[in-house]
Amino acid sequence: MTTPARAPTLRTQALLCLVETDPATKAAGVAALVAASRAGTLAIDSAAVLAPQGEIPGRPARPELVPPRLVGRRSMATVEGRAMLVHALAHIEFNAVNLALDAIWRFPGMPEAYYTDWLRVAGEEAHHFELLAAHLRMLGWSYGDFAGHDSLWEMVAKTSGDVLARMALVPRTMEARGLDAIPPLRAKLAQAGDEAAARILDVLLRDEVGHVEIGNRWYFHLCRERGLEPVSTYDLLTVRYKAPVLKGPFNVEARRLAGFTEAELARYIGDGLASAG
Repeated sequence: MTTPARAPTLRTQALLCLVETDPATKAAGVAALVAASRAGTLAIDSAAVLAPQGEIPGRPARPELVPPRLVGRRSMATVEGRAMLVHALAHIEFNAVNLALDAIWRFPGMPEAYYTDWLRVAGEEAHHFELLAAHLRMLGWSYGDFAGHDSLWEMVAKTSGDVLARMALVPRTMEARGLDAIPPLRAKLAQAGDEAAARILDVLLRDEVGHVEIGNRWYFHLCRERGLEPVSTYDLLTVRYKAPVLKGPFNVEARRLAGFTEAELARYIGDGLASAG
């Protein structure tokens, strides 16, 4: 299908979605972008150098952002404790929508498949946020009712100058931790009797494997393009950008499905495996 000559461009529209502050409007805007891309009515314009018109990222006045240690304890013994956990997950997914949109607009000159890959991520993360926000409302709370932290976006901001660092340290590092963390969280929610939340986490884990695989694929692409050895380059980037030190247990099977190499996985196996169920 031929794209109309004056079609709106994916990267420009992604930037507009990124600066949107209302979560529901942002999610709807991302869904519209996904639909337009599938219909072939959205040009990509990979060469354009864009400038934001608004604060990045756009987000609501609440939740209050605090250091991770001040977010609060999430006891599964009470409905409020479970709501705090669901809220924390919703906050992560909202940030993940923003990071996918940022990956689209910020870095020109990548292959077109890079931009459509990250649009897929944005669409799925927006769906995750909507699922969690709806479940939170069912529990009697709303997104913004509890505090949140900004660790994920802080790494997005640190890596704004280099797409290689972004791919290495956001999907491959920060988001990959979700592969390890989701199975035990799912087990806790199921044990507490919240089967609906447990099923949502099944969706998250399935999709997050694909998201991390996208980050891995483009990281290795960029390493090949720049003539860099991936494992040693990753180690250098973690030091340069002060990335968090990874600690086990690790969900090695999910990481394998997400495209981590056997050489990388060998590092994790010594620290134990996370439950895959």
